[in-house]
Amino acid sequence: MLLGSYGIETCMSVLAESAVGHDELAVLKLLALEGGLEGDVKISCSHLADRLGASSQTASRRLQRLESADLLERDTVSDGQWVQITETGERTLHAEYEDYRRIFETDSQIALEGTVTSGMGEGRHYISLSGYQRQFEERLGYEPFPGTLNVDLREDSVRRRSAMASLEPVPIDGWESEERTYGPAVCYPATIETADGEVYEGAYTIAPERTHHDDDQLEVIAPDKLREELGLEDGDHVTVSVGDRE
Repeated sequence: MLLGSYGIETCMSVLAESAVGHDELAVLKLLALEGGLEGDVKISCSHLADRLGASSQTASRRLQRLESADLLERDTVSDGQWVQITETGERTLHAEYEDYRRIFETDSQIALEGTVTSGMGEGRHYISLSGYQRQFEERLGYEPFPGTLNVDLREDSVRRRSAMASLEPVPIDGWESEERTYGPAVCYPATIETADGEVYEGAYTIAPERTHHDDDQLEVIAPDKLREELGLEDGDHVTVSVGDRE
């Protein structure tokens, strides 16, 4: 569980990405259409400027901003530059895609598949803290079981997880005790389905707010001990369907 270790300094890692605007995202989309998700592609600022209907200086500035935000990597050569979209850039594009998908499609559920795994035991401690407990009861409507169900996501679900950025979460505010500061978190309503077809509704995923750390790990809370409720053991396959707050 990362809530306790998520402080102000971690927030700094997302500031550059949040500064990227629609103009830069348009460039990122063009680079993806040129093949930037598959590997290095060679492009010149003049070519990019023609595609954008802008000046070469403007195209160069937008590339610089994308690079500063860790959305792409660049290697300048004499007759242009080689660029490749990073994993962070791919997540950003996927989140944009999910926004459009929600406009044109009615189903806003995001299905994430993975296997149950044992956590480090930190979830029990942090979920039981009074500063979080009060908010869980007020905003989720129940006191969670002191512990999380930990799911190792499949590779395709790790990529799909970025689409959760387009959903509306239930925010859990950060707070301070006399000893330390505890970071904010976001929760999303979730339904869990086992390989045998058993379904549990009323759960929530929980993660530190605005972070990409440990994208391959999904943590789920519920009023019940999910392992016992669903008869789960390490290695069991589950599908966690995540949606908007109600």
